[in-house]
Amino acid sequence: MFCGTKTIRASRGFLLFATLLLLPVALAAQDFGARDRGPAQTGPPKTPREAAPKDFTGYWVSVVTELWRYRMLVPDKNDYQFVPLNPEGRKVADTWDPAKDQASGEECSSYAAPAIMRVPGRLHVYWQDDHTLRVDTDSGTQTRLFHFGGSLPQNDPPSWQGFSVASWEGDESVDTRDGQGGPIQDATGRLIRGRVLRQADYLKVVTSGLRPGYLQKNGIPFSANAKLEEDFDTFSDPYSGNTWLTVTAVVTDPQYLIEPLFTHAHFKKLPDNSGWDPTPCRANEPR
Repeated sequence: MFCGTKTIRASRGFLLFATLLLLPVALAAQDFGARDRGPAQTGPPKTPREAAPKDFTGYWVSVVTELWRYRMLVPDKNDYQFVPLNPEGRKVADTWDPAKDQASGEECSSYAAPAIMRVPGRLHVYWQDDHTLRVDTDSGTQTRLFHFGGSLPQNDPPSWQGFSVASWEGDESVDTRDGQGGPIQDATGRLIRGRVLRQADYLKVVTSGLRPGYLQKNGIPFSANAKLEEDFDTFSDPYSGNTWLTVTAVVTDPQYLIEPLFTHAHFKKLPDNSGWDPTPCRANEPR
């Protein structure tokens, strides 16, 4: 499960290396066009909706590309080999009883924010307002709200989806100075100075204020101390013509996990809401 994260990091490292290679050309173009840009634009700052570097809105369907039997089926009790549980977490997982969860109103335990993106089904993503991106799921009929700005309200009770703070991320400055603080020369001997900024290109979401629930359908627990960090990205495949949404998530939980849990989920964009099928939470079914 950790290979995907290393791949993402390696990809970002490659992009950074490519940026450095193209830096002289980019700066030359920047200098050439400086006379034509005119004065800097002024006005009120853009809202998060206006500033969105990519379009995440629309209908999306899960494409299960890893750990198929843990997502498309309900795993067996005590099967937690891919989750780094500590002894306390294993003890809690060993008590899982789906019939008891269903009877006590805890059937949504495995549809909480740390698990919902890996529950097979469809998403509907849209802007609730200029500062709030909303994600509805047909599996479990859940709603996630990504708030740009703000922090966890002190008086809000814990909930399955918690409180999510969103931001556009990916801004990186490439330092073009040598180790002594001096400028670097390009291949032609021209001096390169300062930093180059790569613009934001993905959505970061940090979720806290969670009601204790399950990381998997078979009762693998997360506690109220858990924190969820997610990176959302979207891209188009020029060969198939499909548009894809990827979600990389990291769950930290000092109560039940011995180390962070890394997961991935993938979605394909749909042309419309065909197949949209809101269903209630179920304790003993995959969705």
